[in-house]
Amino acid sequence: MSVLKKVLFALSCTVLAPSAHAQQVSDNVVKIGILNDQSGVYADFGGKSSVEAARMAVEDFGGKVLGAPIEIVSADHQNKPDVASSIARQWYDTEKVDAIMELTTSSVALAVQGLSKEKKKIDIVTGAATTDLTGKQCSPYGFHWAYDTHALAVGTGGALVQNGGNKWFFLTADYAFGYSLEEETSKFVKAKGGQVVGSVRHPLSTNDFSSFLLQAQSSGANVIGLANAGLDTSNAIKQASEFGITQGGQRLAALLFTLAEVHGLGLKAAQGLTLTEGWYWDQSDENRAFAKRFMDRTGRMPNMIHMGTYSSVLQYLKAIQKTGTDATEPVAKALHEMPVEDVFAKKGKVLPNGRMVYDMYLFQVKSPDESKSEWDMYKQLAKVPGDEAFLKASESGCSLTQ
Repeated sequence: MSVLKKVLFALSCTVLAPSAHAQQVSDNVVKIGILNDQSGVYADFGGKSSVEAARMAVEDFGGKVLGAPIEIVSADHQNKPDVASSIARQWYDTEKVDAIMELTTSSVALAVQGLSKEKKKIDIVTGAATTDLTGKQCSPYGFHWAYDTHALAVGTGGALVQNGGNKWFFLTADYAFGYSLEEETSKFVKAKGGQVVGSVRHPLSTNDFSSFLLQAQSSGANVIGLANAGLDTSNAIKQASEFGITQGGQRLAALLFTLAEVHGLGLKAAQGLTLTEGWYWDQSDENRAFAKRFMDRTGRMPNMIHMGTYSSVLQYLKAIQKTGTDATEPVAKALHEMPVEDVFAKKGKVLPNGRMVYDMYLFQVKSPDESKSEWDMYKQLAKVPGDEAFLKASESGCSLTQ
């Protein structure tokens, strides 16, 4: 073989023989599953609007990655871990879903993350809160994106303790999320010099909070911490107003409440509530422009769950693009290493345990007189730096070598 032929052959091998992981997409399609509550207590919290946010991320990415089409599939897990696990198993084994995201409800998220770890598949949680996802039940392939119970405790709990709310009674949803949120907030309240005078647990999706609120009202607490979410929080706030609890001087701390629930409840009932979110539509021109697109498609402004889902899908696709494959190991490694910079999170970073750290914000719900439009609902009280909000995330870690 002549020298020229040898050079040409070597060049052709360089071009035609990619690295072990380059340009590889299993089944010639990247399939992402959005698994959440679409008909129950958390339907507005995430629901079908999260599915639309995922589709927007795919469109903004370009519709393809490494030349392969991107497909979004979705299902309603009904807030039941067994239903969610069955769907996830079918998605992984039969429908060749590459990653599952959103996963509202902590018990569901823990179950699906456990299955994903077993199957060596990536899951990115935006709709569940328990710190166990990045703590004792963490996974090298699991990521927690939008918020957790520790961040909520630092934000909402901290503000009230520092403003005289030093005696707490908790109304807690009777499952993993509620327990975790109460535990995290209690620790923070006590660390700031406050005390917890009692708590009571209520069933998920209960319609009658009367007996629980009466216990809280007679407890001597000056803050009633609502360690629940979605319609449970909304119903508790409505019934607390009927009982004259806030008029009697006790404060309500909505420990997980988002723009979707505030809008559903209305400013008259929600005014004065303090809450923590990671994103608000009226914070910047960039946010307003995205929110308008989202509104045109869904009829509502996005909350941090919808935006976290958008961000997680977009970051997953960026990781596939970077690594040249949708194989789990290299993509998970890239997700741990890549900075997060998009309309949702600025200067975000993923810790070894899969927790995405970014700045969150403490908001107060406006009064009807302060609001200038239907979705003008928040005034920002403070920024909660990511390293402070998610401090506990550095206390434990998962690695790809586990």
